[in-house]
Amino acid sequence: MFHMKLLIVAMAVWNLITFFMMGADKYRAKKDKPRIREKTLIIAAFAMGALGVTIGAAVFHHKTQKLKFRVLLPIGIIVNGAVIYGLFCLNII
Repeated sequence: MFHMKLLIVAMAVWNLITFFMMGADKYRAKKDKPRIREKTLIIAAFAMGALGVTIGAAVFHHKTQKLKFRVLLPIGIIVNGAVIYGLFCLNII
C-alpha cells in the first residue's frame, strides 16, 4: 500500500512540474527568452507526465495548434495509462 501512495504522490508532483513547464515555456515565448525544447516537453510527457503537459497546453493555450503535440500528447496519455495498468496487473505496486 505504501508503494501505491508513493507512486501517486510522485506522479502528482511530476505532473505539476510538467504542467508548469508548459506555462514557463509560454511565458518565455511571450518574452522572447530562450525556450524549452519541444523534444524536452514531449519526453516529459512520455516519462509519465502526459496529463500535466496536456492540461498545461490547454490552460496556457500553448502548443495546441502544433500537429506534433495534437498527436503525441493523447498517445502519451494512453501510454502513461498503460504503464500504470501494467504495474497494477503485474502486482508491482
